[in-house]
Amino acid sequence: MSEHGGNVLEMALKIGTDAENIIDFSANINPLGMPESLKTAIVAQLNRAERYPDVKYRQLHSALARVHHCQPENIMAGNGATELIYAIVHHLQPRTALLLTPGFAEYRRALQRVGCQISDYAMSEADGFQPDERLLDVLAQSRPDCLFLATPNNPTGLMPDAALLQAIVQCCHQYQIALIVDEAFIDFLPEATGLTPQLAAFPRLYVLRSLTKFFAIPGLRLGYLLSGDQVAIAQMKQLREPWTINAFAALAGEIILDDHAYIQATHQWLAQQQRWLYQQLCSLPALRVWQGAANYIFLRCLKPEIDLQQALLQHHILIRHCANYPALTRDHYRVAVKSAADNQRLITALQQVLGHG
Repeated sequence: MSEHGGNVLEMALKIGTDAENIIDFSANINPLGMPESLKTAIVAQLNRAERYPDVKYRQLHSALARVHHCQPENIMAGNGATELIYAIVHHLQPRTALLLTPGFAEYRRALQRVGCQISDYAMSEADGFQPDERLLDVLAQSRPDCLFLATPNNPTGLMPDAALLQAIVQCCHQYQIALIVDEAFIDFLPEATGLTPQLAAFPRLYVLRSLTKFFAIPGLRLGYLLSGDQVAIAQMKQLREPWTINAFAALAGEIILDDHAYIQATHQWLAQQQRWLYQQLCSLPALRVWQGAANYIFLRCLKPEIDLQQALLQHHILIRHCANYPALTRDHYRVAVKSAADNQRLITALQQVLGHG
């Protein structure tokens, strides 16, 4: 089983069809597609492919800094947020770490690569797959070198309580625990500011951002890391391999965050389709559904005899099976929120598969 969603080609080969025939609900990509502003810019600047990008990506870092009201020295852009997860772990060299489960697989893999001892803070259905004050006690007692936290979480799509999140930030600051907060999907939450305004006050706070999902550029790949610790950022930039960001991904980062019409259209689409899809999924008695904040919905199939991913593949629909997430089972799944037509096809197929037609 793939560690990530989006393995459409593999699944298409499995059922003997072309990848183009499968509707991919396994990868959480904005169905509005790449912004027209970026398409126009790429076509107009195709000659960027004929020269090396600036190895320091000065224009890109300046554009990101302008959006976040900080200095370019507080930001390191990368080939998706994944590159930066490995970069921060390599920089910190933690001996011990705490991970919330279920959670994104690359945190664990990056930590294992440096020989870190990992402890799990398990979240379960009984606690709504959410951390509570118990996490503060665990941090105070175990005092790991670092904690990874995703807001919203992947795969559940849930945001932690705002007061608890702030208490976690304070607790990590008090005990000198490096806190890496993954905000890869926070752009989908129009009211969420994230933790970037607090970077100056908490030097061991690191915030990961991704532009891949919101702006539908998984083939370009672009993410960035923000920190109040400019020395740490400078050291990571110095150690990285040159040119990990291609010229068109760098161009994307220079312009798309200013495309306010696209950002507004995305928020309007999600507000409508997320609510509709959640309500439709909840209407199916064989599913237990969690109301997430992002552009994907987490669920459990209450009919264990049905492999929902395989059953839906027969309808040329691919969803994310979550069995390989620690703390989850073969009955847990994640579905992206897509266009109205695609969402309707998913519900129709689920009604047939689950016998609720």
